Amino acid sequence: MDINQTVIIIIVTGIVTYMGWQNRALQERLIFWPPAIKQGQYERFITHGFIHADGMHLLFNMFTFYFFGRIIEAFYRQYLGGAGFVVFYLAAIVVAMIPSYLQNKDNKQYASLGASGAVTAVLFAYILFAPWELLYIFGIIPIPSIVFAVVYIFFSIQAHKRASDNINHSAHLYGALFGVIMTIVLEPRMIQIFWYQLLNPGWF
Repeated sequence: MDINQTVIIIIVTGIVTYMGWQNRALQERLIFWPPAIKQGQYERFITHGFIHADGMHLLFNMFTFYFFGRIIEAFYRQYLGGAGFVVFYLAAIVVAMIPSYLQNKDNKQYASLGASGAVTAVLFAYILFAPWELLYIFGIIPIPSIVFAVVYIFFSIQAHKRASDNINHSAHLYGALFGVIMTIVLEPRMIQIFWYQLLNPGWF
């Protein structure tokens, strides 16, 4: 029987996040903090993706990941002996944060946590497969996935420039980029499939 890797990741993330809520020292050891990484604690590139600030942060990320992860998992499990999806997810956590690290590696005030970069990678990989599939914002507002992608990227770029909140918009942007590029690298025909679907919405 195949193990649902999406569910396993959600369970592990929930457990580690809860442990971090109960133990502040543990959360501080796992969080993305550039000065510690610069000193050799490279595991923080991954561990920060398994802790979240609060229940809403955790719920939003894992809710999104559950619905789209199950679909993208089916594609990525064809690679690396069935571990392709887990590798993709972990790599997305790391890659999404590299620009933030390079920009803040000497900033002792900078810290980040959450799986948003990886979740965005999964979401945008899904959009590549189904550009006209409806997404439901807040669970009720329907919007074609390609329209959502354009609005999301535009909003994230503007929000990143303003830097007026505590959300790591850079991780969202680079996570999305990683999700699209990695999927195309593994299956170059996705470019043709994507454009065909995009230009022929009535077929899907």
